[in-house]
Amino acid sequence: MIAQTPKTPYYAVIFTSILNDEIDKEEYSKTAIRMVELAKEQKGFLGVESAREEIGITVSYWKDLESIKKWKYQSEHTLAREKGRSEFYQSFKTRIVKVERDYDFFIL
Repeated sequence: MIAQTPKTPYYAVIFTSILNDEIDKEEYSKTAIRMVELAKEQKGFLGVESAREEIGITVSYWKDLESIKKWKYQSEHTLAREKGRSEFYQSFKTRIVKVERDYDFFIL
């Protein structure tokens, strides 16, 4: 599903990852679902989009940089990040960007 975001500007956190081959995929899936549920509860959260094939890409949208910082240090999210580094991911990259323009196309 495409996230419905507000009028620009807003921020996006782009998380790109490659999973380890030997991970418990069920545990990873449960953790990923929980992180989305938890992010939705955070002040300033605007939406999320995610896809996983050879690489995983998750883009979350936020009102401001302060909201992103609070999310980063949310206790349960911190534990999930640590588990990601030690178990889930072979590699990952996080990018934080300011969205200054967006446009869309929808067939009704």
